[in-house]
Amino acid sequence: MPLTGEEIAKHNSRESCWVIVHGKAYDVTEFLPEHPGGPKIILKYAGKDATEEYEPIHPPDTLDKYLDKSKHLGVVDMKTVEKEEKEESPEEIERQQRIERMPILEQCYNLMDFEAVARGVMKKTAWAYYSSGADDEITMRENHTAFHKIWFRPRILVDVEKVDFTTTMLGTKVDIPFYVTATALGKLGNPEGEVVLTRAAKKHNVVQMIPTLASCSFDEIMDAAEGDQVQWMQLYVNKDREITKKIVQHAEKRGCKGLFITVDAPQLGRREKDMRSKFTDTGSNVQAGSTTDNSQGAARAISTFIDPGLSWKDIPWFQSITKMPIILKGVQRVEDVIRAIESGVQGVVLSNHGGRQLDFARSGIEVLAEVMPVLRERGWENRIEIFVDGGVRRATDIIKALCLGAKGVGIGRPFLYAMSAYGQPGVDRAMQLLKDEMEMNMRLIGCSNVDQLNPTLVDTRGLNMHTTSVPSDTLGMSVYDPLVSPKEKAKL
Repeated sequence: MPLTGEEIAKHNSRESCWVIVHGKAYDVTEFLPEHPGGPKIILKYAGKDATEEYEPIHPPDTLDKYLDKSKHLGVVDMKTVEKEEKEESPEEIERQQRIERMPILEQCYNLMDFEAVARGVMKKTAWAYYSSGADDEITMRENHTAFHKIWFRPRILVDVEKVDFTTTMLGTKVDIPFYVTATALGKLGNPEGEVVLTRAAKKHNVVQMIPTLASCSFDEIMDAAEGDQVQWMQLYVNKDREITKKIVQHAEKRGCKGLFITVDAPQLGRREKDMRSKFTDTGSNVQAGSTTDNSQGAARAISTFIDPGLSWKDIPWFQSITKMPIILKGVQRVEDVIRAIESGVQGVVLSNHGGRQLDFARSGIEVLAEVMPVLRERGWENRIEIFVDGGVRRATDIIKALCLGAKGVGIGRPFLYAMSAYGQPGVDRAMQLLKDEMEMNMRLIGCSNVDQLNPTLVDTRGLNMHTTSVPSDTLGMSVYDPLVSPKEKAKL
């Protein structure tokens, strides 16, 4: 017989804490001290339906995997559960008004437009999690501005009537040289989560990298793929190597074609915008004696299992448990690229984790410009596939990376913003805009296919100039037309 809301409501304390998730009741009393986000957020929903809070941050199979079956109390008659009347905050009312005034999708002409719209329509905590970088966010800004320091040296009078920018990445043929890189907690921006990105990747024939910290379960994302669609897996390495082994071998069994081991996160960086938003959202007080500091933001709340002891000594073990190509994600200097080649892995991603880890780490594109000449000198340029991520916003950025020797680039945040603002159609349009830009810019640089992209087509002399502030472009700011919604236009 189903449990009633009245029965569950009695268990609303630290001594006996039951919660409802997706119409089922769970006894989480013993789990309270272990919860990575701290006990306070669970106690807020003690004796109540916690689905709305739980949904964006946990894959649906989390409780099945991590909570002992004896704590699964059974189905709840949801008709008997008292629905809380929530009073909308002034901030939420304002947000809803901004959603009504959103620009139509066709007004988004580039990837930055999606970010501008998303900032206005996303919930504050979700925006803070997606957009935050480490410390002063200098590396995050540099990832984007580094591309502005590279200039083209176009060829002329080349037949570019037909432009082909298909290529292969880890043996997979793709329609354009980018992949959807791993980003956590897709449901913070859209209730469907990462499967939206899966469908868009299929439509545009690009690869999706599945994140360890997705809101959807790994199997849900794999199941959303169609036909021979290729997916890779991003891995945060668990301290418990048996768990890691099980995850890797399950991914291989399901058909994943690449294992991207994150190597730049022995500890997660301080993403202060996320931390502040989490602090105000949960009302947590770290001085009130709580044993877990849950003011650390969504990032830390979901990542306490990551192993800071991961080292080069672990690479042979990974090679022994899987036949998938192994790629090290988060390499930041030429010496480590050389060591990766010597250790026999199949690829590296030159990346600083989207500027979310070590502030003042150099951009991936700058590291690429340093790495490739050294590899060419040794004759090693074809021994490994090199990818770059961080700050890619235009097809010109993709072209610059390929000219310098990358096989492809990873794009993360822009697709999250497109998904958060416009759902599936937004991601489709974002990818199509990149394809349109790619065709135009390949023609303008004088190349009809990606094999023709080479270092002679770019001038990288400005790349080593590091400034933490960009001079204000007053002329550009005064004449550039900002994105205006149709309803605002009507008022003009």
